Amino acid sequence: MSFRIGQGYDVHRLAKGETLWLGGILIPHVKGTVAHSDGDVLIHAICDAMLGALKLRDIGTNFPDNSDEFKNIDSKILLKKSYHLVKRKGYEIVNIDATISAQKPKLKSFIPDMEKTMAQVLGIDEEQISVKATTTEKLGFEGREEGISSSAVVLVKKSDSGK
Repeated sequence: MSFRIGQGYDVHRLAKGETLWLGGILIPHVKGTVAHSDGDVLIHAICDAMLGALKLRDIGTNFPDNSDEFKNIDSKILLKKSYHLVKRKGYEIVNIDATISAQKPKLKSFIPDMEKTMAQVLGIDEEQISVKATTTEKLGFEGREEGISSSAVVLVKKSDSGK
């Protein structure tokens, strides 16, 4: 069985008057992400990890932020499209482990819905997705609430169907 691992990282600036989408869930907060798409840093990091595992470049190469096609796009669509590229190469997800870094808002209560939503989009079991959230103890751009970041690791394996 052939395994591959990929890691991803994404950052977006936070600003008042914007929406905050994380893991496909709208999070109530006074600030949201400034982005070409919906700015879901968690999904973007996961997409990069999936794509990187199979040398499929990154989310910006596959879904350019200067394309009108992806303007204000729901990142769940990008997640599904990214996984489709992975499956076309004959691989499937073993597990996803991701961390969101944000001083505010507190995200713990939203994590189960994020995991459920992304599992449904990907057609995998919720047990295959682990999302964690942390603060940076008021250090750096996340700590100053200027931005939000996420990192992710994805393990994929050759599909049993061998496509």
